[in-house]
Amino acid sequence: MGSYYVIVTCRNSENDIESAIKSLLRQTIKPKYIIIVDDGSTDNTPSILKELKSRNDNIHLITNPDLGYDIGRVVLNWNKAINLARILNLGITDYHMIGTDDTQFEGSYAEKIMYNMDNNNRIVVASGNYDDNNYVTPHGAGRFVRNSFFNNVLRLYPEKMGYESVILQMSLYHGFKNLVINEARFSHTRQLGENHHFYEFGASMRTLGYHPLFVLGRFVQCFLSGKPMGRLGAIYMLYYYLSYKPKENGYDSMYDLEIRKAIRTRQKTRIKQIFGIRARQSS
Repeated sequence: MGSYYVIVTCRNSENDIESAIKSLLRQTIKPKYIIIVDDGSTDNTPSILKELKSRNDNIHLITNPDLGYDIGRVVLNWNKAINLARILNLGITDYHMIGTDDTQFEGSYAEKIMYNMDNNNRIVVASGNYDDNNYVTPHGAGRFVRNSFFNNVLRLYPEKMGYESVILQMSLYHGFKNLVINEARFSHTRQLGENHHFYEFGASMRTLGYHPLFVLGRFVQCFLSGKPMGRLGAIYMLYYYLSYKPKENGYDSMYDLEIRKAIRTRQKTRIKQIFGIRARQSS
């Protein structure tokens, strides 16, 4: 079976981080190594991480200074972890996994994900699930990314909002697929959107060039079902999509025109397919 390493970012996570890391260490197929980036914690998190590292040789730590909370640093920290793996020559793996400080994974989680990805090399991104809803798009937590695709197409995550979505879109653009594997289960110890109120969910749809009808459809689906972000979260998402004003450069800027065109073209095709199916069903 394939091999993988894990990236975990955290900040002031003393109540959650130990159980999150232990759930990774208990996997039936263990990660080759785990890179944890502590983004300037001011609580007991650094002590917990040092203790975990002292008992596990495959844990590597990156410690940032305290610059206050900023969700935009998550992607910078992911890239720090990827670069550390390359600089230290920690070893080539088939996949990298994105963990979070508030996520716990069942013991066979990695095994179930890699079983599916090993047996279908068209799958670029896959995740498990945390509830009984059927999702099409892989979740951010627990996401496995095929390194051969990632290193060839991106190499590092774009350091701008939408960094979680762009690899999903690039996978589809290049004719590959993404998958949610319901049998692989994980749980969150914090409510989804607790820190950011889904600001980036909406704003990044703008930076990535999402088609307005596609966004409206997602809003209606999320609002009516209340999943995965709740009705208030769906309203936040739509509001930030409509009100967001991108900057010229940096984290809050638009993606390249080519990427935006590719995303919108694919979404237009999907919208036409949906309306075509509904038209045939009503005739």
